[in-house]
Amino acid sequence: MKLSSNLATARRRSGIVLIECLVYIAVFAILLGIGTAAFYFCWDHTRATIFTATEIESALRAGETWRADVRAATGKISVTTTADGETVKIPGRGGSVVYRFGGGELRREIPARHYSRLLLEKVKASETKAAPRAGVAAWRWELEVTPRRKEAHFPMLFTFEVAQPTP
Repeated sequence: MKLSSNLATARRRSGIVLIECLVYIAVFAILLGIGTAAFYFCWDHTRATIFTATEIESALRAGETWRADVRAATGKISVTTTADGETVKIPGRGGSVVYRFGGGELRREIPARHYSRLLLEKVKASETKAAPRAGVAAWRWELEVTPRRKEAHFPMLFTFEVAQPTP
């Protein structure tokens, strides 16, 4: 009688231990799932931040290149806007520099050297206009880059201004 009572108690304990193990396994699986989801959420947003920083750097580099070309201009800058995009022709000492926006990309070209370089891709809008101030020939370039993520919280708008020396 005592032996069967000890056997019944041992079976109850092993049943309880088995249920505890199943509960621990379920809790571990839930925590592992939440941890994995959090990891991939952070991974995705980190990559988006890196891509956004790269796009901002490229836009700023393009703006500084444009400003340097306008400061080096030796004649009148012309802006042509068509249905396909915008073309800005900046005359310089070594020939004209042309900024061409169309098809969602921005290119810098030097026709005399047969040179063309893609400055930015995924450009949503580009507008160059004269912004004269008190006898100074100034130019303003407004640029909007399409964000990589659809749920971006802020538009990527850039404005560059430069004073052109008197030609």
